[in-house]
Amino acid sequence: MTLPDRSGLSRRDSLRALVAIGGATALSACLSETEDTDVPSGTDDPDALPSRQHAWNESLARDDDGNVRLPEHHVLVALSLLEEPSEETRAVIEAALRTLERAYEWSNDGLVFTLGYTPAYFERFDESLPETVDLPAPEALTEREEPSTDSSDAVIHLASDHPDVVLEVEEGLFGERSSVNGVDVETDLTDVFERLEDERRTGFVGAGLPAEHTDVSGVPDSVPEEAPFFMGFRSGFDRSQADEDRVTIEEGPFEGATTQHVESMDVQLRTWFEQESHRQRVMKTFSPQHADEELVGEVGEELTDSNELPDERIDATEDDARSGVVGHAQKAARGRIDGEPPLLRRDFNTVDGDTPGLHFLSLQRDIETFVDVREAMEGEDLAVSNANNGIRSYLFVSRRGNYLIPSRSLRALPPPDPGET
Repeated sequence: MTLPDRSGLSRRDSLRALVAIGGATALSACLSETEDTDVPSGTDDPDALPSRQHAWNESLARDDDGNVRLPEHHVLVALSLLEEPSEETRAVIEAALRTLERAYEWSNDGLVFTLGYTPAYFERFDESLPETVDLPAPEALTEREEPSTDSSDAVIHLASDHPDVVLEVEEGLFGERSSVNGVDVETDLTDVFERLEDERRTGFVGAGLPAEHTDVSGVPDSVPEEAPFFMGFRSGFDRSQADEDRVTIEEGPFEGATTQHVESMDVQLRTWFEQESHRQRVMKTFSPQHADEELVGEVGEELTDSNELPDERIDATEDDARSGVVGHAQKAARGRIDGEPPLLRRDFNTVDGDTPGLHFLSLQRDIETFVDVREAMEGEDLAVSNANNGIRSYLFVSRRGNYLIPSRSLRALPPPDPGET
């Protein structure tokens, strides 16, 4: 593979581009630019790691306001099963994943990951998933979209602050590296899974990273320098997200699991920044009251650890809509359950396809919960124009996927009813 010219890019932007490209050549170039990186090693003791695959938060860094700081670099690798589930294939997968856990600390500086399974994977079994698992096939959720849907068998989500780590791990899992972070790769996934390159998704999140992508068509120079997301504001506020317990399945054979929805979207950034003032962007992202009371700051820094949506602001949603503008976060907050947010977001920016976008990754106890929140977020029930209905006129869904993220003990090709195995 011949890599594109990166001579005009900053170091961070060059590394981001290499993650997006992927492959052994990109890894070699990435390693040459990060040769001084000291990546902490993992553990030989499986019991030292969380029993839940999605248990990241206690091991991730926090910002000055106490919000979880997601790793900067992300890769979603779509997988198609080559061999039917068996004790042998399960042992291969488990051995490959244990190699990663020995090689990398479970942290931002090391690696965190999950392996999830689609409804299509479970269709091969005669048995059905238990009633405690809600995992329907993905479908369009609004009349405005015609998305592609994930029909692969599985996806592995790799995340690290170091771009060379996610590249090295991906290559190690598929036979292109003999070692990862100094640990020999004795077992890989090449005999069990095929990588689906055309469904590979990559991205990044972190203050300053979006603003470094103005070389990409559709990314204007007006993206704020300190914004962690393309649309210019912070997200993932600690008190406005579900915690990991809230999104975990509590009973049945998949106790300790969660469900994952991945919604890939294109973002119309130029219109967002060139036609909307900062005040208008605040109104449409949060609520009109956020703008009136100047609660947000330039990129959301004034909100600290909450999106500041108490009940009275949520209750004002219909009145605000009738008055002309309603906020995205304000609408979504109507989906709270018993006053608490039911989703845990781990989404990230992307320039896959050389266009700005977002891979909206959400964890929740069941997919129905995501659908309910997404319906509230869409705001079809509100008496407001499309242009002033939050941020929906700037986002265009291209792909959806639903996954079950089992506990670590069931992560290697789980049967639909583990209690019967």
